[in-house]
Amino acid sequence: MAYETLLWAVEGSVATVTLNRPKVLNALNAKLLLELEELFATLADNVAVQAILLTGAGEKAFAAGADIAELAKADAVAGEQIASHAQRVFRRMETLGKPVIACVNGFALGGGCELAMACTLRLASERARFGQPEIKLGLIPGYGGSQRLPRLVGQGAAMKMLLTGAMIDAAEALRIGLADEVLPAEQLMPRASELAQQIAAMPPLAVAATIEAVTQGADRPLDEALEIEARIFGRLCGTEDKREGTAAFLEKRNALWVGR
Repeated sequence: MAYETLLWAVEGSVATVTLNRPKVLNALNAKLLLELEELFATLADNVAVQAILLTGAGEKAFAAGADIAELAKADAVAGEQIASHAQRVFRRMETLGKPVIACVNGFALGGGCELAMACTLRLASERARFGQPEIKLGLIPGYGGSQRLPRLVGQGAAMKMLLTGAMIDAAEALRIGLADEVLPAEQLMPRASELAQQIAAMPPLAVAATIEAVTQGADRPLDEALEIEARIFGRLCGTEDKREGTAAFLEKRNALWVGR
């Protein structure tokens, strides 16, 4: 299936999705968000795909933010609708049950930074730049940034970024926990592919359950989160993959995962 604003391909068990609006630094307009929503629904249903890489076309940007021309026309009602739709798309990615690895190859600003934060992991090239500059437009982040950023880097570091609108480089993003790895530009996609393949080789039910446990428990009290963990652990104990995994360990052989 071809898209106007996205490129995508599947190699083995790993899909690569590329935001394809390089002339506007891959800005997130309404069309791109709709296509992203549709494509990720397709990838969620594709049992052959076990991990997803997400990057931006060109050498300058992962995504330089929302489409400001669209935002400039939005009144209060339209603004809330725009934010709610983007939040829904990003939340679907976050809870897909398959790891989504953001490969940040340049600017990840505003909505682009929010998109990266909705991914399971964030790998960045040395030239990557992150920021939430919405305050300079008289706005706050609307695609989840005011909520995910403090959860990732802590309230103090998040407040500094949100209230100043300043960009940070890849090294600082790594230091505060916004990036998980920083690599030379030429190593970004090979390393991301290597990591995706490593995760894709794991039992798919356990991968999905790990993402479920972490995302569901992240903003709950510990006792409630532990109940979630126990419930998911128990569910996995009834699967064929758990029986195969424990048998393979005891028999000192490689496990053969079936996803059941």
